[in-house]
Amino acid sequence: MHMSDALLSAEIGAGFWLASGTAIAVSARKLQATQQEAAVPMMGVMGAFIFAAQMINFTIPGTGSSGHLAGGMLISILLGSHAAFLGMASVLVVQAFFFADGGLLALGANIFNMGVIPCYLVFPLIFRPFAGASSATSLRWRMMVFCSAILAVQLGALGVVLETRLSGIAELPLTAFLLAMQPIHLAIGVVEGLVTVTVLQFLRQARPNGEKIASFAPTGNGTLRPRMLMAVGAVALLTGVVVSWFASTHPDGLEWSIARLTGESELGKPADGAHQTLAQLQERIAPMPDYAFKKMDGQLGRGDAPWGTPDAGKSLAGLVGGLLTLVLLLGVGWMLRRRSGTPTPPSSSMS
Repeated sequence: MHMSDALLSAEIGAGFWLASGTAIAVSARKLQATQQEAAVPMMGVMGAFIFAAQMINFTIPGTGSSGHLAGGMLISILLGSHAAFLGMASVLVVQAFFFADGGLLALGANIFNMGVIPCYLVFPLIFRPFAGASSATSLRWRMMVFCSAILAVQLGALGVVLETRLSGIAELPLTAFLLAMQPIHLAIGVVEGLVTVTVLQFLRQARPNGEKIASFAPTGNGTLRPRMLMAVGAVALLTGVVVSWFASTHPDGLEWSIARLTGESELGKPADGAHQTLAQLQERIAPMPDYAFKKMDGQLGRGDAPWGTPDAGKSLAGLVGGLLTLVLLLGVGWMLRRRSGTPTPPSSSMS
């Protein structure tokens, strides 16, 4: 669901940069005020996991399309809105600047669609009120996780359609674009819901005595669970380095929808100054566009290797991207703690 710059006007792109930048500032201030230092390590490893998971496109049977985990609801349920949003924003920043996944002009809109919507709309306004105080083992809780994940994907897809329509630079009819985007992202959302429930249930089993899921960073007595952090980190590493070889090669839901309407999976970028400047900037600074090595001629490596073929470039991208996300989020946590004047707590407990 990563939007390219070709879908957005400079004005709409700048507006969403402002909106998402404001949300980042607010979330950082809120996280700093709550002094949740113990959540920072889990925020980092979950960010790395989300980065790796988004590399794994899965095929939507019978469509010729694919989708990937967005992860906004998963990380929100684990860490709460503020830490989750900073995690999602960090993932999208690393993807755009290092791997040219999503345009630089569109980065604000992508953060809004995949970060603000699940973390600040669906999680607090839908999931928490309807899930209530029900146990993580209850059918009600699992159904709310499942439905909330689907809703977050659907609203994100709707955001893409409306932002494209407001921009008015891509000739995509509103009704036809909606009828292409929403059904395919409903199928993607169903998989997202199933994966979210499965991962949360797995992590619940790692909690002492089957504790209720609330925040996975600290336990009830304020101590971290290193084994949980190591387990999530190991899964993120395995996913990015090895499982990424088996990602679907079909176009994702957005590319597939555009292709149905235009015959092309990507639209040409407008020739105005903002689009050209940002496109050239991204081309210069992204060392591994599309998660692959560049050849000397500037073309991407690997070619038409069979599905599942070991790919050193993709493995390196998964490793580097996950580590960059982890380091970025740990750095954010360190800066927030430094600005608040809170002393660094012992590794086993919160101050």
